[in-house]
Amino acid sequence: MRLDDYPMEPRFAATVLSSEEITEEGSEAEVRELVLEVDQHQFDFEVGQSIGVLVEGKGEFGKSVHHRLYTVADTPEPEGKPKITIAVRRCNYVDDYNGEQYIGVNSNYLCDRKPGDKITITGPFGMPFSVPEDKSANLLLIGLGTGIAPFRALVKHIYRDVGDWKGKVRLLYGAHSGLELLYMNNKRDDFTNYYDETTFAAFKALSPRPNWADPIAWDFAIEDRADEIWKMLSDEHTFVYVAGQKAIRDALDKLFSEMCESDAVWAKTKAALVKEGRWVELVY
Repeated sequence: MRLDDYPMEPRFAATVLSSEEITEEGSEAEVRELVLEVDQHQFDFEVGQSIGVLVEGKGEFGKSVHHRLYTVADTPEPEGKPKITIAVRRCNYVDDYNGEQYIGVNSNYLCDRKPGDKITITGPFGMPFSVPEDKSANLLLIGLGTGIAPFRALVKHIYRDVGDWKGKVRLLYGAHSGLELLYMNNKRDDFTNYYDETTFAAFKALSPRPNWADPIAWDFAIEDRADEIWKMLSDEHTFVYVAGQKAIRDALDKLFSEMCESDAVWAKTKAALVKEGRWVELVY
């Protein structure tokens, strides 16, 4: 589904309750966690859904409004007005062809908001990552950058709301450096809440040193767990959820092909996962 396919109506007013930078000092990336309160009560959302944020201004193809989606990064609160947590990375980039700098309209707008500011939202949309009814199912969660946000909410939901989870929950998270790890850094490590759970484990993949811009070292992150991961991928009770930038697709295909030592075997395995609804992606 393309972004243009998502409706911009109805629209809801929301108030910024807080805005906190969650990347550590010294990081080249700025990622902020915003908590929003919807001004009216009729805005029900679930774990894994996204909201749209509308920003007035000159948009693509002559449009007057910029519309971008952000995944809900926490579970709903049962009482009061709806409160929505999102993680936003400030995006600016230089075009390789013409050298011009482009500013991410919505990301900069949100990162500049202060408590008390009003914004306009739409949604909620979709729910790509649903919890299987079978509590013995295995979950392999793979996130890149802000792609970890929906998994923060999903893992919290599994252990706080669902409970008694018997299947394996494995979180594989990639970032360019330790300073850019979200919810898994010294400033905030929400996933430590689940390290005592016998079914949960998380491991990090970073760019290898000394070249910061090198691809994420997924293979080094799972080298001690490769057999376990492949057994999970081969298990008909395993669900794989992937979130992050589109580049993660090629990186994972390369990783898993090397793991099973065959492009053809991995292609067949992935095709079966997709066909059975056990491989779900949220990429942008």
